[in-house]
Amino acid sequence: MALFGLGGSKTTVGLDIGSGLIKVVSVNHGKGEPVLAKVGVAPVLQDAIVEGEIMDPGVVGDAIRSALEAAGLKQKRVVAAVGGRDVIIKKIQVDRMKESDAADVVRWEAQQHVPFDIEGVQLDFQVLDPEGEGVQMDVLLVAAKRELVENRAALLTDAGLDPAIVDVDAFALHNAFEVNYPEAMQGVAAMIHIGHEVTNVNILQDGVPLLTRDLSVGTRKFREDLQRERGMSAEDADRLLQGFERSPDLDPFVKNRGEEIGVGVERAGAFLASASRDAGQIQRLYCSGGGARIPGLADTLGERLRLPIEVADPIKGLTVKDDAFGSLALDEVAPLLMLAVGLALRKLN
Repeated sequence: MALFGLGGSKTTVGLDIGSGLIKVVSVNHGKGEPVLAKVGVAPVLQDAIVEGEIMDPGVVGDAIRSALEAAGLKQKRVVAAVGGRDVIIKKIQVDRMKESDAADVVRWEAQQHVPFDIEGVQLDFQVLDPEGEGVQMDVLLVAAKRELVENRAALLTDAGLDPAIVDVDAFALHNAFEVNYPEAMQGVAAMIHIGHEVTNVNILQDGVPLLTRDLSVGTRKFREDLQRERGMSAEDADRLLQGFERSPDLDPFVKNRGEEIGVGVERAGAFLASASRDAGQIQRLYCSGGGARIPGLADTLGERLRLPIEVADPIKGLTVKDDAFGSLALDEVAPLLMLAVGLALRKLN
């Protein structure tokens, strides 16, 4: 989904500013399929970003520069994203009209649906059924607090970069799934992206985002569980979480936190069913993000939600240059890249 429009530049750099790691991806857009050209990652010092809020811009800026340097990228124009509780995505209906005439009407409607001061909000929208013939048309409304967008742009500018686009997390994830899992654009699918501090739940129907919800649980909670209950160091806990084998030390926490995420997905689905008579039952589940690698977590989620779940591969549908990952271990880093890949799939003017 490209809510803000696409251009024709051949290379896009996507920058995912995570609470634990900065991930950067460069994608070449030629006449054929997109090509993953470069990947870089860099750690962020603990507590430099807390619950999505940047506490130390200088430290985060240094990490961004380190990630770009690790990828060997000198390009200054980047695509980044914002998300969280200060971003609202909602499908609404308005009287059918030309899209060029809809801006004022959508802005008025937004005041009924957005729980923020409308004067302090950045709004955008997309007509979902422009060729429809009904009296009303479906519109996807997006609203983000202007301060959130401006702060993200200022962070990038201070890091010496040009924020070409500030996108929305949910749409960037959607972009990556659309390329890698076109079947997810049919029927009702839930994309569960487990990050360091937040799990993003995005429910689509026939490729249209119906509901996005952030759950305040991520890999950091798993690590803290192991430190508190097992007396592990942060390093030992991370090693266990990033391993490839299930462990008796880890299983109880995977079950508890997996149940917590599963309940969040169930509630999102129930809310959607009550809010929209047209919404069907979730038919497919996909899990992505660093948390998707935690041994046993995907199985726990699938059991809780009674559906098969697929651990998503962010580069499944991409051609990958031989040296794209450099010295990075592909099977360790690739699962972390869904958001960065989705951002890099946006073409720039």
